Amino acid sequence: MENTPAISHRLHVRRGEIPAASTRAGRVYRGVAKSIQLKHVELGTFPIKRFRPLLDDDVWSDLETTLGGLAAAMRGHVVWNVNSTARGGGVAEMLASLIPYSRGAGIDERWAVIEGTPDFFEVTKRLHTFLHGVQPDGAALTEDDRREYEAAMARNSAALLEQIRPADIAILHDPQTAGLIPELRAHGVRTIWRSHIGVDEPNQLVRDAWGFLLPYIGRADAVVFSRQKHVWDGLERSRVEIIPPCIDPFATKNQDLTDESVSAILKAAKILPGKDGEATFKHHDRTRGRVARHARLDDATLPYEAQIVLQVSRWDRLKDPIGVMQGFAEHVAPRTDAWLVLAGPAATSVNDDPEQPEILHELAAQREGMPAALRERIVVAQLPMEDTDENAAIVNALQRRADVVVQKSIAEGFGLTVAEAMWKAKPVVAGRVGGIEDQLEHGKSGLLVDDPRDLPAFGDAVVSLLTDGMKAKTIGRAARRRVVRFFITPCHLVTQGRLLTDLVST
Repeated sequence: MENTPAISHRLHVRRGEIPAASTRAGRVYRGVAKSIQLKHVELGTFPIKRFRPLLDDDVWSDLETTLGGLAAAMRGHVVWNVNSTARGGGVAEMLASLIPYSRGAGIDERWAVIEGTPDFFEVTKRLHTFLHGVQPDGAALTEDDRREYEAAMARNSAALLEQIRPADIAILHDPQTAGLIPELRAHGVRTIWRSHIGVDEPNQLVRDAWGFLLPYIGRADAVVFSRQKHVWDGLERSRVEIIPPCIDPFATKNQDLTDESVSAILKAAKILPGKDGEATFKHHDRTRGRVARHARLDDATLPYEAQIVLQVSRWDRLKDPIGVMQGFAEHVAPRTDAWLVLAGPAATSVNDDPEQPEILHELAAQREGMPAALRERIVVAQLPMEDTDENAAIVNALQRRADVVVQKSIAEGFGLTVAEAMWKAKPVVAGRVGGIEDQLEHGKSGLLVDDPRDLPAFGDAVVSLLTDGMKAKTIGRAARRRVVRFFITPCHLVTQGRLLTDLVST
């Protein structure tokens, strides 16, 4: 039996009397802060009718009914999404895809990005790692961290309140935005806090992060997690919803590409050798784009006919790119002729993650210490981020060119890159962690490694797919069927739409 996942403008603030850091977590802030501007991500509309050919009749009817009802209930009000970056992470990618479909269904949904100092993002990065049960360099969460965090929340909540009105709904994403809840609630804004991260078995570090954030999150109208096992202790269960993330099959990153287009795009990005030809792709609005920027590589270019093992992720210790490189070098390369590609964003392109350059430096040092014959089979690719659709087209081409896609995360809320590979019918090897366990059925639609730090087991799984083409194809086809059933945009729109409608009606 199939395992069914559990699912239940520019903004400106003037100088003046606005929230500042509090001395007690969770209070409504009062004080003075400086003028800031927040980015308003401009988005168009997409028609939901695109999904009709993919959906059964009952699913299509449910989608139309739910979004139509929400549009009527929200007339005159806005759904705001607030996060900490407009590009470079799974949340940003998901919002860029989801919001236009809501807008296309007649719902006024918008997206604002908060501003923060480097010190603020150091605090939120620490919270991020603590929430995964990992302690970076013996760090702790301190009262100074809370003051820094609340000072940033004060400035940002004031900026948001220049635009948000009572009875609007604010969906606040991940730890960076949780501190906005008290002030927004005090002004009559309905708030949902959405966690895209979590662990199945919380340790004391996780609980320390909960303790830091619960005074804010406990005041939200609803709290959304990606899976039931990630729900925190101390939350009122009637306010908790489970909504797995999703991918958009029609996004630039997931659109169909011919083999010729895949090769042309990778040549244009200088990942494959040769002249690029017509390295074009379709934007989400169906206009044509062209890959013109190059990936930054170390000193290796993929051979045209190489077998490829691919991991695409941010340069994050929880994604364990260093472990992927070591596992490939020790347990895959000696048994196959495959090449490894580790691909991620250009190091300085993701504003809310100061750790990325450090990890890239460690990867370069590890690779440099390998024998030349092995080193040349490992490609670390920093992908251009100036144009998000161009970046998506390169990722799409890489995933379609790969023979095996891996996601060896140590912890994971939901693997968007896993779902993307599944949509492309690629066999996936991933750690049995977090939401990935809901996405893949081991041995049917993917291979799960019980302990992602077990490098021999990781290598065995990858080699089994590289050396058995029929097994790889069978698993890839099953993966595509599963992602269509559970993890594409309509599933998310229906579940979230019901939650929003309930909030509006209460």
